[in-house]
Formats: sequence, structure tokens, C-alpha cells
Amino acid sequence: MARSNNMTFLEHLEELRWHLIRAFASVIIVAIVAFIFSDIVFNHIILAPKNPDFFTNKMLCFLGDKVNIPKLCINAEPFQIINIKMAGQFTIHITISIFAGIIVAFPYIFWEFWTFIKPALYENELKHSRGAVTISSLLFIMGVCFGYFIIAPLSIHFLGSYNVSDQVLNQINLKSYIGTVTSVTLAAGVIFELPILIYFLSKAGLVTPEFLRKYRRHAIIIVMVLAATITPPDIFSLILVTLPLLILYEAGIVISKRVVKKLQP
Repeated sequence: MARSNNMTFLEHLEELRWHLIRAFASVIIVAIVAFIFSDIVFNHIILAPKNPDFFTNKMLCFLGDKVNIPKLCINAEPFQIINIKMAGQFTIHITISIFAGIIVAFPYIFWEFWTFIKPALYENELKHSRGAVTISSLLFIMGVCFGYFIIAPLSIHFLGSYNVSDQVLNQINLKSYIGTVTSVTLAAGVIFELPILIYFLSKAGLVTPEFLRKYRRHAIIIVMVLAATITPPDIFSLILVTLPLLILYEAGIVISKRVVKKLQP
């Protein structure tokens, strides 16, 4: 049975409002801290993937030298970023601070929503949902790290060095660069929540392991096309991006199979 809850609809809305307020407040607090420590946030985090001494760039260059594949060496030449708007840097400063607040506060935000939903669950649902906050937070953090250390430097190298003619000089705009780094990082964090999404969709009967197996080939093609778009033209980089995403998909099939099996009478 579900936990007893005699709260009225308006009382539920009031409780939800306070959960949202606390979640929003956590983002603002972290954003303020990020705004204050702008030197660390920008010079050592946001702008780092474009520099030759960034961890991923150094490792790929080292590997490229060892296996004699020069194309593996990415972002070997640092490039400057320009700002063309008067309030551009101030606006970006605020945007990145909020972005940092969302990422760092994500575990707490998820916990707030979980504590709101938790009383409505049945005992057996609670039993199978233990560790949901921890697992989802770990997956999100893993996704963010994957996006930041793998996808971001590969995307920067490909898009920053791509040109249609020698007569066209790439001068990367600050907003464009920030948009690329933040979007791929946050997107990777969300994509890594795929097993959690499949779990709830399977619980709702909207997804089955048979469905996921049926469209496995389609998923592989989509993932490989996306990976090939952002990576240098070599098989190693393609595998580096594709493999973790395919592992997540296969993990989703296993999760869906277990959920469906438990739902069967």
C-alpha cells in the first residue's frame, strides 16, 4: 500500500513550492560562489579544453606519437577567443555561474524532487527505488565528465579548426565557444541518465526490452553518426565517443528486462 497521506491538493502544491524554492536556492548559492571565483571557473575549467596542456589533449597527443597517428593530436595550437559585444563578457559570466550552479547542485535538486515524490510510492516501489538519488547523481556526474573531458575537446578541435577555404580565418566568438562547451557537457550529463529514464518508462509499460532490441541497430547508427560529426577523422576517436553511449543503451535493455520481469504476475 502507499504511505498514508491526508494532505489536500493545495497542501501538496504548497509542499511542492517549498521543494522548488530550496532547489532554486541551491542553484543560486552555488552560482554566487562560481561568480566570485571566476578565475578558476573560466581559466582552469571553461577555457581549459582548448589549450594544448589540457589533460585529454596531452594524452591524445602522447598516444598519437606512440602509434604514429598524428591526427590523434588535437588542439595542439592554442587559439584566441574574441568578444564583440560591450556586455558580452558580463553576460557570459552570469550564464556560466548559473550553469555551474545547476551542475553542482544537481544531486540536491534531484533529492528535493525525490523527497516530494517518495511519500506517494508503494512499499515495494520504495524497495526497488532505493539509491535512486545516488545512482542518478553518479550517472549525471559521469556524463558531465565524459562530455567535458572527451566530447568538448574533440568538438573544439573539429569545429575550431574546420575551414572551407584558406582565405577564411576562424576567429572564435566567446559566446559561441561557451555555448559549445556548456551544451555538450550538459547534454552528456542528461544522456547518461538514459538507464534511469528507461527504468521509469519500463515501469509505466511504455518501453520493453523487445522494443529496445528491435531498434538497437537504429540506435547504433544514430550514435555513430553523432560521434562522427564531432570527432576527428580517425577510428580511435569515433570509438572513444561511441562505446560509452552504446554501453548505456545495452544497460538500459538489461534494466528494462528486469523491470518487466518483476511486473509479470
